[in-house]
Amino acid sequence: MNLNEMRINPFKEIGSDWALVTAGTKNGANMMTVSWGAVGVMWGKNVVFVFVRGSRYTKEFLDSGDTFSLSFFDEKYKPALSLCGSKSGRDIDKWAASGLTPCEKDGAVYPEEAKRSFLCKKLAAVPVTKEHILDPSVAPEWYPSNDYHTMYVGEIIEVRG
Repeated sequence: MNLNEMRINPFKEIGSDWALVTAGTKNGANMMTVSWGAVGVMWGKNVVFVFVRGSRYTKEFLDSGDTFSLSFFDEKYKPALSLCGSKSGRDIDKWAASGLTPCEKDGAVYPEEAKRSFLCKKLAAVPVTKEHILDPSVAPEWYPSNDYHTMYVGEIIEVRG
């Protein structure tokens, strides 16, 4: 798929339809639902930005590998995305529980059922801390437990779907 010809509404597809971030290997990967993120250009590369809290199990997989995927689904997969956003991979096998099937291409794991998956090479992991947040209303509302995010920037290497 040619990225220059792709039509995507990130406000809808990430913000309200949700997306799934997957990291690890086909033999050991975890995934989590996200509703914060972006698609754009950075350092002359087509990229995605995803935000993952320090407490999330998926963060361990993101930190230990070089690749991840950001996947989008048809509405019928909303229950699977809900499960992946509310249960921890520390406690359950999300692949089995959600009914999604792991696939791997060039080291990036993604769900076979996705209508579109961005396979990404990790370029940066940037901590978002209280000191980085300039609007004083944000931290109390979104980080009452001080469980801040890391922003991952991934170069889109390939689009599947």
